[in-house]
Amino acid sequence: MATIAKARAMRRAMSPPEASLWVALRPLRAKGFLFRRQHPLRGYFLDFVCLDRGIIVEVDGSSHAGRGDWDHDRDAAIARLGLKTLRVQAIDVRDRIGDVIDWIARELEAAPTRLTQERQPPSPAGEGE
Repeated sequence: MATIAKARAMRRAMSPPEASLWVALRPLRAKGFLFRRQHPLRGYFLDFVCLDRGIIVEVDGSSHAGRGDWDHDRDAAIARLGLKTLRVQAIDVRDRIGDVIDWIARELEAAPTRLTQERQPPSPAGEGE
């Protein structure tokens, strides 16, 4: 299945905790934090990502049982791209969604804006590089 088609299929088949988190993330748009869901990136599908802040949110539930090494390797590969992964347990999304959103919002606010960094002009004559 092509990457875009697979991402679309994954969006339609989100788990209940993922669907709940997606709804709960929407109000963060008012603060300028725009999320994409099931976003493809270098062979991975990110549950939720705010590209402007470089923050990924992954919901870990029963489907992640026994995948600790895979998740660790994936997070390390993504970190090399300058992105930070926040992992939240599905049960916390279900039982403490307000706390989860507050935590995500704090992480977003603390993260530098990536688009601003990328648009900074180069230093004169390559100094400092």
